[in-house]
Amino acid sequence: MDFSEFEQHIKSGEKIHLVGIGGVSMSPLAEILHDMGIHVSGSDVAESPSTKKLRAMGIDVKIGHFVENIEGVGSIIRTAAAREDNAEINAARACGIPVFERAQAWGYIMRGYKNAVCIAGVHGKTTTTSMMTHILLAAKTDPTIMIGGTLPVLGSGYRVGKGEVIVAESCEYYNSFHSFSPTVAVILNVDIDHIDFFTDIDHVKSSFRKFASLVPENGHIVCNFDDAHTMDTLTPLHRELLTFGFGEGAKVRGVNASIAGHNPSMDILYDNQPFCKIKLNIPGVHNLKNALAAAAAAMAVGISPDAIERGLNGFEGVGRRFEYKGTFNGADIYDDYAHHPNELKVLLDAVESLDYERIILAFQPHTFSRTKALFDDFTRELQRPDVTFLSPIYAARESDDISISSDDLAQVVSGAHSFVDFPELTDQIRAIAREGDIVLTVGAGDIFRVGEMLVEDMCDE
Repeated sequence: MDFSEFEQHIKSGEKIHLVGIGGVSMSPLAEILHDMGIHVSGSDVAESPSTKKLRAMGIDVKIGHFVENIEGVGSIIRTAAAREDNAEINAARACGIPVFERAQAWGYIMRGYKNAVCIAGVHGKTTTTSMMTHILLAAKTDPTIMIGGTLPVLGSGYRVGKGEVIVAESCEYYNSFHSFSPTVAVILNVDIDHIDFFTDIDHVKSSFRKFASLVPENGHIVCNFDDAHTMDTLTPLHRELLTFGFGEGAKVRGVNASIAGHNPSMDILYDNQPFCKIKLNIPGVHNLKNALAAAAAAMAVGISPDAIERGLNGFEGVGRRFEYKGTFNGADIYDDYAHHPNELKVLLDAVESLDYERIILAFQPHTFSRTKALFDDFTRELQRPDVTFLSPIYAARESDDISISSDDLAQVVSGAHSFVDFPELTDQIRAIAREGDIVLTVGAGDIFRVGEMLVEDMCDE
């Protein structure tokens, strides 16, 4: 990518304003720019721990987006969530002030690190990036980290370090990761999703192929040997690949896997030679695969087997990824971000290995386009729990579309019920939950509130 225009503005003494400065990837960006001697200001819609932290560092943070916030600035960096009708962005364009995307800024900054590890894939990015973070902390590399979730060891979704490694969760939506500058590109899987942008699986493959092509010849493309779409995506590049998986032929290979219960384990081979042994604190064969990916990425930047083993063995999960919330009436409450049929599948596969008497699923579909396009796949997975409850579809970035609803899913999923709101759904769970059950609140929206209401009930007693 050509960074020449951006390079003119990212210099010590320049004034740069960040729209959405409190965001999970904008906050560390503000810190790094501030450390470079740039006069950073920013705005966000609400106060947060991130905005308070930045203000304490001497960064001018305003709450609310107003034209006067950009007076005297030389350029703007916007979060992807900022709309085109944002007052500050509109004013900047009217005044001829350059407006850059967050991903462009990160792509430029990555060039200053010896190792820029960009972890991509339709599923598993947050968990794998978090696992990689644990490994790098175990190795004492003082990394810079950007994760799309809250990692307990960090107390947030990011970390700004002084070491030679930066690790960034890298999203394919709107080809955002094409602005990055990876020396190590990790591709966990390639699947059809984001139906409002990608037209078909070939479009998705093309996007990931472009992402992998950004890696220099002396870098590493780390990829899932067991995923046919991933291997098909990368074959036309004619590049050497650092593969991971369970299949024979994978360079980094998991063997002797034990997947039952909360603590799956395996031995890791490198070039068919013993490398390390790991035992996770989160269930599911998919998390063993995520661990293989993190191990392979760590190998690519020269991390020792001992640090990889200690980092993975100490990993206890990340926010909203099979996150334990508490109990209600003897039932365990867990929350998970799964919002794609394949993510539902691996979640339910993992839970079925835990020997609960019943699985009660409270699922919130995420976006109308995804629900409609993957309807049959959703209904297949939603049949699996003993009890399936559905909340209304979470619109996210989309407008309400009456051509699809949770009622449509409930009509074809045997025994499923849809509810008009969270209180009604929560009441139904209260009425049936008992010891021996696991209650799963699942989706990328705000369904986690149902589990929190149940846990609060027990705290109030």
